[in-house]
Amino acid sequence: MFLDFFYSLKQNGLPVSLHEYLTLLQGLNEELYSGNIDDFYYLSRSILIKHEAHLDKFDQLFGEYFKGIQKKADGLFGSTIPEEWLRKNLERHLTEEEKALIKAMGGLDKLMERFKELMEEQKKRHEGGNKWIGTGGTSPFGANGYNPEGFRIGQAGSRNRSAIKVWDQRQFANLKDDEELDTRNLKLALKRLRVFTREGIQEELDIDDTIDRTCRNAGMLDIKMVPSERNRVKVLIFFDIGGSMDDHIETCEKLFSAARHEFKHLEYFYFHNCVYESVWRDNRRRSDRIPTFDVMHKYNRDYKVIFVGDAAMSPYEITHSGGSIEHNNPESGLAWLLRLKEHYPYLAWINPNAEHGWDYFASTKIIREFTGTRMFPMTVSGIAECMKALKDKKVKYQTAKEKY
Repeated sequence: MFLDFFYSLKQNGLPVSLHEYLTLLQGLNEELYSGNIDDFYYLSRSILIKHEAHLDKFDQLFGEYFKGIQKKADGLFGSTIPEEWLRKNLERHLTEEEKALIKAMGGLDKLMERFKELMEEQKKRHEGGNKWIGTGGTSPFGANGYNPEGFRIGQAGSRNRSAIKVWDQRQFANLKDDEELDTRNLKLALKRLRVFTREGIQEELDIDDTIDRTCRNAGMLDIKMVPSERNRVKVLIFFDIGGSMDDHIETCEKLFSAARHEFKHLEYFYFHNCVYESVWRDNRRRSDRIPTFDVMHKYNRDYKVIFVGDAAMSPYEITHSGGSIEHNNPESGLAWLLRLKEHYPYLAWINPNAEHGWDYFASTKIIREFTGTRMFPMTVSGIAECMKALKDKKVKYQTAKEKY
């Protein structure tokens, strides 16, 4: 009766054996469950599943087989088209050929000069043009249009993600650290970063030493107690928040929750796109900023540093002073990243974007080179590799003159 279910588990990559299947049948014959589906679920899971990493896939396959729950459809056709997309029928849609004809103005400095001129000249609203600050056009300044390099002003969210400045009130929520994960895989991956030490009260029996001491004491019991092993690793996480990272809030919350669970010594800060002269702890009070130098002075070189962000931004935000889309930064983002890399020898970057898309952003290439190519995708295997790198290897530091 359950042979098809057994084959379904095998075909979907779960390491179940024939011996375990026969054990399940034996349990059914001996009436180890009361007859309802929930009891059978727990019985079969306890017999067939040997590792936490396989629990979620087992749940999905069990539900599909016994309860008629359909698998999630993959790809575009399995998702619902947001109503918001259908409402925006007045926006200007350009072909790839038309987009290719629209030229960038030549960098941040020229855009700033032109924007100041338009602020003095423009007196009324414009729509669909290519010069003034307006909507639905190809001007470098405005909203709901298209330009390969411009300023986004007054638009609800990003569209083409090509803006190099944003004139808007930006309010972001804090990541939830009490998010209950629907998968334990992230926790399992984070467990790879462990540094055990024995400190404190002697409360654990050292069996090997007790046996050795007892033997040396002519058989008279000589008990040896030691402190319990505890994970003493120190972790400092910088979360990119807002903008294009809005697509990854749920995943970041799961990572944040898992990290809070696994690491006793965990500190976290927020930034947007790139780290500059200050960071913050509360997105509802972003004006209450903490100087980046203070972070470096407070948390010593023992901390493992993890950046979490898509690294998708204008390259000017990394390489130029004044390149930030939110404020006039006196020093480039790269200068601050290099300071952090010099101070913290163990450093890595987790990118929630799919790895095959990293080469589409010049900024991602810059960040990846900055990390010494130790940028990892936000997948279970990617995070596991990230933890291994933080534990085993140091970042090879290069000064700005050497690299750029």
